[in-house]
Amino acid sequence: MQISASLPVEVLKMAYDSVVSHKFRSILTILGIVIGIVTFVVVASILTGMRQNIVKMFEEYGTTNIYLFHYSTGFGPPNRDERNRKPLTMDDASAILAQAPSVEDIATVAVNIGSWGTGFDDNMIYKDKNYRWALTDGVTPNYDTISNVKLKNGRWLTEMDNHERRNVLVIGVSAVETLFNGDAEEALGKVIRMNGDQWEIIGTLEKREAGFFGENEEDRKIFMPFRTARKVAPTRDAVLHIAKSKEGHLNDAVEEIEGILRVRREVKTGEPNNFDIKTADDFMRQFDGMLAGIGGAAIAISALGLLVGGIGVMNIMLVSVTERTKEIGIRKAIGATRGAIVLQFLAEAMALTFLGGVVGLLISLGISNLIMLLLPSLPARVEVWMIVTSIVISVLIGLVFGVLPARKAAKLDPIECLRYE
Repeated sequence: MQISASLPVEVLKMAYDSVVSHKFRSILTILGIVIGIVTFVVVASILTGMRQNIVKMFEEYGTTNIYLFHYSTGFGPPNRDERNRKPLTMDDASAILAQAPSVEDIATVAVNIGSWGTGFDDNMIYKDKNYRWALTDGVTPNYDTISNVKLKNGRWLTEMDNHERRNVLVIGVSAVETLFNGDAEEALGKVIRMNGDQWEIIGTLEKREAGFFGENEEDRKIFMPFRTARKVAPTRDAVLHIAKSKEGHLNDAVEEIEGILRVRREVKTGEPNNFDIKTADDFMRQFDGMLAGIGGAAIAISALGLLVGGIGVMNIMLVSVTERTKEIGIRKAIGATRGAIVLQFLAEAMALTFLGGVVGLLISLGISNLIMLLLPSLPARVEVWMIVTSIVISVLIGLVFGVLPARKAAKLDPIECLRYE
């Protein structure tokens, strides 16, 4: 009974002594485990941080918003059929607002009118400085309330600005940084040149808190009145409608909008939509699908490292059984059972892989902190579930790959073991 009571402590001590007594061999053995855990934790931390930022970004823009476009708003370019679709119109927006009781308001955006081939040059010039990275949108005056735009200085676009097609702009933080050295106060009231015309800056934007890789597209945005955009870029006829549903009626609004647009665009029963309608949840599902692909590749690499590490542990434990044949014989001769021998070698295998998991976690934490230090825009946060999962997987690898050596040791004949040289 005394032997049985002290067995777990004795086994753990022997496992620890075995690992420590062969330091270099133990380090080489756990390399695969370390690589697998590092790959898993670092990639998982980056993907998790990215997803949290995307969720936060949609929350900033508004979770009750519905986005309508004539292209499929996926992550790839439109195909030929989509390019042949007729764009949505202002009349579509008016019809939705009049006929959809679950829709509170709707804004219209002339998207990126300075993109290649549109004939509008949105290179901004102020004195001797140029800003070439603008994403210029024409928007209706209610865009700010629907998309929760926050002004840092000045004012937003008004109905009068839009009606009179004034050359006025509200600019993002990137343009302020480039043209005015980040001084938003200095930017107000200044006149810049763009597309051969003069434009007055009437407002500057606050930087969005969240974004993809820490950056938000709105930082590069230049907003002008929608009717002004139609005047200066008449060939840019594609528009994006952003409908805001009434609180608690998002799904109803989606169904109502879809029905209205199918009638207006003469989509026959049974035919797919020739437009796209997306909510924040739809975009998140698309993004999650993309992350799943990246995560799957990372898991495959991690699994390969863990497999190599597991095989290494099994190999070194088989060598250990051979080296300690006489020790096994002595233990059996003084009363050790097969179960005790199995437990001893399983404990040693799991101690090795546990050590690999801990080392892998420490390296992962170092890499994640280094990434956030060197690239603050790239989120890489190690969370508790990653730590727990890594330790559990490491121990399970030791358990699985330690079974064969442990059973081999348990089956040895004590008499033959004592004769072994």
